[in-house]
Amino acid sequence: MISTLRGTPQQVNLNSAVIEVGGFGMLIQASPATLADLQVDREALIHTSMVVREDSMTLFGFASADEREVFEVLTGVSGIGPRTGLAILSVHSPEEVRIAASTKDTKAFTKVSGIGPKGAQRIVLELSGKLTPTGAPVPAGSTAASSWEPQVIEALTGLGWTEKDALKALEALAKNEPQLVATGSVPEILRAVLRSLGRGNRPGN
Repeated sequence: MISTLRGTPQQVNLNSAVIEVGGFGMLIQASPATLADLQVDREALIHTSMVVREDSMTLFGFASADEREVFEVLTGVSGIGPRTGLAILSVHSPEEVRIAASTKDTKAFTKVSGIGPKGAQRIVLELSGKLTPTGAPVPAGSTAASSWEPQVIEALTGLGWTEKDALKALEALAKNEPQLVATGSVPEILRAVLRSLGRGNRPGN
């Protein structure tokens, strides 16, 4: 099994590259992000995963071991072939895939060409428990929001606000403080929403 390649890119194409290693040209399939980091005649280290079939052997390349790990978990899902796995990683980072899987965010997977709603549902079902977020900060607009939203809404309705008012307040917070919404904890987000609703006072006070 070829795990890594260290060599000099001789060709960098839209979906593939040829890496010269010890006088041999190794063809790899890779995502646009991985290929964008390669420069002809400049040495590179590529993490690889080999997919062997009856009629072919294809080497897939990745910028990091983390990306390769997520790819191999994805391709273990029924109906996801290596090219679909690569397409997912062309749209989402490895951490975004982990978050989407753990929060059952089917919409994240339907953003990938060739994956419909039913396919996305099957993916999140089969990935359940197989991919866990590392806890790294997630950029604003990512799929992380759905993991804390129910807790915040439950806390606000428990304090006397209606669910409608709670949802409006969360929408306003996402617009005004996107970084807090993306990376904040439940207590931090709850305090911010309470301030926006009236400095933490209960309704009617």
